[in-house]
Amino acid sequence: MPNSKIHFSLSERKLYLRFLDILFPIFSFYLISLLTDYQYFNFNNPQIFTWSISLSIYLLFFGEIFEMYNLKVASDIYLTLRSTILTVVFATLFYIFTPYYSPLLPQNRLQILYFFGVLLVSILYHRFIYIKFIFSPRFLKNILVIADEEEIEKILACKQHQEINTIRCYVSNEKIPNDTLNFINVNDANIAFLVKEYAINEIVVTSNNSKLISKDVNNQLIAVFEKGLNIKSVDSFIEDETFRVSENKLTHNFYNYFTFSKSHQNNLYMAFHRILDIVIGFIGILTLVILVPVVLLGNLLGNRGELIYTQLRVGKRGKVFKIIKFRSMVSNAEKDGAVWAQKNDMRVTKFGRLLRKSRIDEIPQFINVLKGEMSLIGPRPERPEFVKQLENEIPYYAMRHVIKPGLTGWAQVMHPYASTFQDQQDKLMYDLYYIKERNLLMDFKIIVKTISTVLFFRGN
Repeated sequence: MPNSKIHFSLSERKLYLRFLDILFPIFSFYLISLLTDYQYFNFNNPQIFTWSISLSIYLLFFGEIFEMYNLKVASDIYLTLRSTILTVVFATLFYIFTPYYSPLLPQNRLQILYFFGVLLVSILYHRFIYIKFIFSPRFLKNILVIADEEEIEKILACKQHQEINTIRCYVSNEKIPNDTLNFINVNDANIAFLVKEYAINEIVVTSNNSKLISKDVNNQLIAVFEKGLNIKSVDSFIEDETFRVSENKLTHNFYNYFTFSKSHQNNLYMAFHRILDIVIGFIGILTLVILVPVVLLGNLLGNRGELIYTQLRVGKRGKVFKIIKFRSMVSNAEKDGAVWAQKNDMRVTKFGRLLRKSRIDEIPQFINVLKGEMSLIGPRPERPEFVKQLENEIPYYAMRHVIKPGLTGWAQVMHPYASTFQDQQDKLMYDLYYIKERNLLMDFKIIVKTISTVLFFRGN
């Protein structure tokens, strides 16, 4: 039996990492200022507060880009080392060349090397402490599940929950075959005892099978809820852990659950979104002009065909438009009709694979963004032939067309590759989550995750 009910939630762990990524370097520089004559980041300077704020911003920004706050990365020594080095290198380079908000470049350039070293060592020190102690099972959230077999398997399939949660036992009407979890028959369940015995922090209750929640079980749940224990439904748990809408909510009365984000009615947000599209669109067009000669040369050598091609896609409210892309496949790739792109698709040329991995093939779509046919962020537009199939196979697929399609989107950064109907259904759940929850912070997360995708060559 666990002797402690202390646990760190996902958001608490990320906050902990961000806070100590700032605290450890700043405190290290403070100690160095006291013990040595280090001058570059000197705490006796009246501008030290400004310098500290700008350094913190750079560390947090590049930490997001290089996945320092991805808990899978944070729990792995090698990935932590890689991400920390990249973050510190870029933060240092940008920081030392930021006028006014950072110290003047020292005459002794070794001081910059010391600056880099202090940042790297101090961040790695607390990160290794996190891996050794905070990531240990002692600080995971203990969960009791009251649900049927199908719902329990859905919870177990959520790989994300394993980062911060552990299912200690489950209450159901029958035991799951070939499973090692502690099983308690619903007719024999003493919830208060289970909470104490397994140091439970949260109870996840069935969303569909009301027969499991008898009057006696319901009264027991009320009793532990009164004592401050958190209780949520299976659907809410899955949505919180996976950041996508639960399929069980998409029924004939979906409007009871699924609504537009309040940002849809916020004219200021919508105006900002369009301004962002235009500004980034112009930057994208300039990038396109710079890259065209390089891509043209690569196309002549590696693709040997047309540089740019257009293709019909379905946009907002089902309106069809022509999307613009650099060609990455062989000529006449679809001479026999529209075909789903596959992983390691043989129709993609070697140079085209590089374009896709780096997302360079998508850059011409900034023209679509400026024309208002697409937005920077939104569901990826699909072809009319595929949309017709998907609407027949996947209920409520058309709901993703209520906003403009995007150059990047929540589904793209969370579930990058889709070559089957099941993949498309999974991506739909992410798209609907974005439509339901969209806001400036979420848009920023998507942009940062997209930058990470490009830098780590994770494009399709």
